[in-house]
Amino acid sequence: MESKVSSRLKQPLADEVIQYIFLPRLNREFFANFEMLNEINLAHLWMLHDRGILDDETAVTLARALLRMQADGPDAVELDPAREEAYFNYEAHLIKLVGQDVGGRLHTARSRNDIGATIDRIRARGFAVRIGKALIGVARAAVSQAGRYAHYVMPGYTHMQAAQPITYGYYLSALVDAWSRDIDRVLQALHRADASPLGACALAGTSFPIDRHATSALLGFSRPMDNALDGVASRDFALELSAALSIMMITCSRMVQDFYIWSTPEFGYLSFPDSVASTSSIMPQKKNPAVLEFLRGKTGHLIGLTTAAFSTVKSTHFTHSGDSSRESTRTCWEACEEALKALELVRLLVEQVEPDQARMAARAARDFSTVTDLADLLVREANTSFRDAHHIIGAVVRDALERALPAGDITPAMICAAAERQLGRSISLQEDAIRACLDPIRNVAARLSYGGPAPASVLRRIEAQSLSLAAQEQAMDAAVQGADTSRALLRERVRQLVSSGGGTPLHP
Repeated sequence: MESKVSSRLKQPLADEVIQYIFLPRLNREFFANFEMLNEINLAHLWMLHDRGILDDETAVTLARALLRMQADGPDAVELDPAREEAYFNYEAHLIKLVGQDVGGRLHTARSRNDIGATIDRIRARGFAVRIGKALIGVARAAVSQAGRYAHYVMPGYTHMQAAQPITYGYYLSALVDAWSRDIDRVLQALHRADASPLGACALAGTSFPIDRHATSALLGFSRPMDNALDGVASRDFALELSAALSIMMITCSRMVQDFYIWSTPEFGYLSFPDSVASTSSIMPQKKNPAVLEFLRGKTGHLIGLTTAAFSTVKSTHFTHSGDSSRESTRTCWEACEEALKALELVRLLVEQVEPDQARMAARAARDFSTVTDLADLLVREANTSFRDAHHIIGAVVRDALERALPAGDITPAMICAAAERQLGRSISLQEDAIRACLDPIRNVAARLSYGGPAPASVLRRIEAQSLSLAAQEQAMDAAVQGADTSRALLRERVRQLVSSGGGTPLHP
């Protein structure tokens, strides 16, 4: 008994090879790729007929068979892992419908290599649009909440120490800017996936007079790839997409980490509805942040999938091979599926988290996050250098801490005494000016420099962010519309071919 797919091989596949390589691959790819393979076959068929490579009768017969397979769906195909993989199983069913001579002609001027590369690019394109739109949804939810909470003053942190007051809306607006860059990265991956390898064949093109621009257009690509070898050798678009998702999830995970500690009783800044929490099997008081922990763990999962893809490709030759072209992309598709689930949960968190305005403001008033403005006040009104002002206010803070005083109890006398020790001269500041600096609400409102947290600035910024997100969504929609238009054109071309008459009856 010889191979079911080639007379070159005189032995059938070993059971272990079937069990561990081809059966898992067949189960993983056949159903996921079936519709994309249909479209590629129809586009290639139309082109072969248009270029005179296939006669009318053969082309019509094949078109009817492909449309029947499309209508019947993948479940109608009897899968046999001894045929290695999805394409050979698809072709075997096609031959069953139209016979070996006609069915075998569809594979003229192409290879599994360029078919697989084209499927991967169509698949990446679809995932990029879905993920981009999901991320835009997250960013829009954050924009909405940023406007709602633009006046909710809270401490800002560096090194997990209170730094300067900001607002919760300002924090969310900062996340939107980071997510907007993530959206741009997804759009770039979408752009680089938007080139068709079909017609590259195994790696060196073909001597048949094919029209690669035609098949590229019918499959919704903006252009064919310029080099046939590059077309089958490169899956960098999948690496890029996977890397973009890892970066995106790192942004999400950093937000999650903030939410994680801010929702503890020790902080008490945020609370979540019970619908996004879990409980304990033994401790009845527990309300655990299950979604937050899941998202942190999932971020590690996506980074691992991206790392696996890079590691798989790094030592392969620059041509088609199973590891560079097949094993390297499977982690990308898993990463895409996991990212879509994660983004739904991130959006749920952004929409449903509730900030405690009073607790945030009270902490900002007590924790010395406002005192940088006291140093600035010394520069403006007492003719000190900022470095001297920094030393003076640092001494004031130490004095207050030693006396267990909150920031709001700092007095002009404390500042004057510190100035005398630092500068050898007294400084007189108005009580009202000091109180204005130490009031977190007035402190934040005064930070009107570009990119600062003043509520008025935040509200202007989120208007611009909304416009930017709309433009990014338009780019996503244009990609969808282009693919839909091409798909409709392909259907119409195939319909015209079938309605031209001729062909032979299909086997039952």
